[in-house]
Amino acid sequence: MRSPKLQHIRMFDAAARHLNFRLAAEELNLTQGAVAQAVRALEADLGLLLFERRARGLAFTEAGRRYHSETSKGLAIINEATRNLLPAVNRVSISLPPSFASKWLVPRLPKFMETNPDVDVRIIASEHLTDFQTQDVDIAVRQGRRPGDRDLAVQLLAPMDLAAYCSPVIDLPPGAPLALTDLIRLPLIQDGHRYWEQFLPEHGVSCPQPVLQFNQTSLALDAAANGQGVAIAPRLIGCADVRTGRLREVWHDETERDLGFWLLRPSGKPANQNASAALIGWLLNEISS
Repeated sequence: MRSPKLQHIRMFDAAARHLNFRLAAEELNLTQGAVAQAVRALEADLGLLLFERRARGLAFTEAGRRYHSETSKGLAIINEATRNLLPAVNRVSISLPPSFASKWLVPRLPKFMETNPDVDVRIIASEHLTDFQTQDVDIAVRQGRRPGDRDLAVQLLAPMDLAAYCSPVIDLPPGAPLALTDLIRLPLIQDGHRYWEQFLPEHGVSCPQPVLQFNQTSLALDAAANGQGVAIAPRLIGCADVRTGRLREVWHDETERDLGFWLLRPSGKPANQNASAALIGWLLNEISS
């Protein structure tokens, strides 16, 4: 058995957390083939099969499960030792969904930098779960139901507050909100959360097929702005395009739901307390204003 390379172990760790080579590659900013090749090289060095390759992803072998349980602890120790060795920097890393980052945070970020010029902000646009032990992330924003991980401090950043949007040039009855039966006459557009498919039946309306599907909210809104149909999205993300006139809000979901944007951080273990506190305070204030 050859001694395995550390970079191969890191790629194995990402693949093990996602049980998917593609998602691991996205996290590491590598190609799927590079991650798969690194894992194969690691298996060759160990003389053991770590994953079962399946059509819809990966599954641990018993050896792979045991190996990840131990190597993930080792990687966490290495990351912590590196952070402790480097000079203290007033830096904060935040992971958040790509559409939230592009449509809401990035346009407002100069306001934060004006009042906090000494804080170095690192933005990681990702939908994936964040492992605060092995990833260099201080704060995360995630969309959906309230996370139940006991190791996380969880705070509601904003309710989901869903609405429907279309191009102002589309011929629809004047006024808003419109009836859902008016909207389903047009092509429907949704992102990976599939809100049309979930919520139309709740209102007694059959969801027409097919629904134009995008993996990101911003792409769904862009398609709506181009006149391709009616997109459903959180108001937090759609409001900017309404203000500029690219989109028209035509329906608002008034049902109370246990859905929102959640602010997450490791409980009792801030990576940089001052920088994290400054960004969190600004986020909460900016959203409530």
